[in-house]
Amino acid sequence: MARPSAPGPLVLVQDLVNTLDLETGADTLATEEGRAAFGLREADVAAARALREALRAACLAHAGHGAPAEVAALGTLLAQAPLVTTVDPADGSARLAPADPASLTARVAVAVARGSLDGSWQRLKACEDETCRWAYYDRSPAGRGRWCSMEVCGARAKMRAYRARRAGE
Repeated sequence: MARPSAPGPLVLVQDLVNTLDLETGADTLATEEGRAAFGLREADVAAARALREALRAACLAHAGHGAPAEVAALGTLLAQAPLVTTVDPADGSARLAPADPASLTARVAVAVARGSLDGSWQRLKACEDETCRWAYYDRSPAGRGRWCSMEVCGARAKMRAYRARRAGE
């Protein structure tokens, strides 16, 4: 059973991280359709892949895995994102927006900023299974989800642990 998508703008981050299937090696950013989903040109793919892997590192850190140096790369990439604050003339509310709506990095920076403000960013995690690392939104009450899917990755991990215990007996 697949977990539901991340809330609001974080779905963009989740979708970007999940463009690479580590198990099969399939990368949807290598296809025209996959690039179109993010408004990317072929020339943008290398930068999008770097952003994707920096986001994956942050999602791993949210799950308690990952090296600080890998996570720091995301800060460097997002610092380059052109953002503006817009004010709604009807009610005076302000919001952060990409200065260039075509910039994937700026759209991701806005999603991360909004998620940081409402607490949802920390719940976007990467699966603990090293062959998966799929991004998922942890909706568990305690925020301690470990796998993108209990039925697949969780079951595999539990079976490996069971076999290891049995081998040690």
